[in-house]
Amino acid sequence: MRIRLFAFALALATVALPLFAQSAEFPSAPRDTAVSVPVPNASGGAATTAIPTTTIPFVDLTLRSPEDGTEVAFSLQLLLLLTVISLAPSLLILMTAFLRISIVLDFIKRALSLQQVPPNQVLLGIALFITVFVMWPTIDSVWNDSLKPLSEGSIGVEEAYRAAESPLRLFMYRQMAADPENIRLFMAMRGLPKPETLADVPTWVLIPAFILNELTVAFKIGIYLYIPFIVIDMVVASILMSMGMIMLPPVMISTPFKLILFVLVDGWTLLTEQIVKSFL
Repeated sequence: MRIRLFAFALALATVALPLFAQSAEFPSAPRDTAVSVPVPNASGGAATTAIPTTTIPFVDLTLRSPEDGTEVAFSLQLLLLLTVISLAPSLLILMTAFLRISIVLDFIKRALSLQQVPPNQVLLGIALFITVFVMWPTIDSVWNDSLKPLSEGSIGVEEAYRAAESPLRLFMYRQMAADPENIRLFMAMRGLPKPETLADVPTWVLIPAFILNELTVAFKIGIYLYIPFIVIDMVVASILMSMGMIMLPPVMISTPFKLILFVLVDGWTLLTEQIVKSFL
């Protein structure tokens, strides 16, 4: 019985296989899978769902000679604007209160033995907005006396530069008024005569003197911030040593106590207040 069933199945497969091969034969040329189907309610019935051909616009940058002096002035102003934009980060960091504030915030983070909290991006954002708060009178003066008249066309580029330079020079000099030693240092290194007034100090001398002064002040503030937290570290290390817990890192125990102390004295408010007052 099994032999008969096997013979019948073999005969059926022999007959059906050629038919299946004939029906499943591949076409000689591949057919495009995107089939155009008429869209209902289309005018003339010619519209289909085929993907339309997109045209990318051609961008051409050409150079030509200026026709008059106005175009030359506009090209120079555009070049000057691009130069200022490229130097804006350096100007923001080195010629404003951002340098001192960012260093002090990094000191307090290290004094608290914090590695990831708050992140560096958050600290830089805090420093940026505190800088805007401190520098707002200077920014307002630069806008009203320089940028706004320049945009209205009432003054030229050179006059706008002088008007923007004056408030920044005054701000930098105020930070060194109590101790102008850095100005004397850079004036002496260039062999310049002793200045009688602020106007006698060149800007290229005032800027490096201001940077050196800000670094000195920021490190002085950082030392004062470190002292109470170093005391906590020493006390915790001494207690662990006396208890024989030599293998236990003291930072693991002292960090919570430093955070508790910082929160109890409202550290962020005190720190921000003192930083802002240091510029006044």
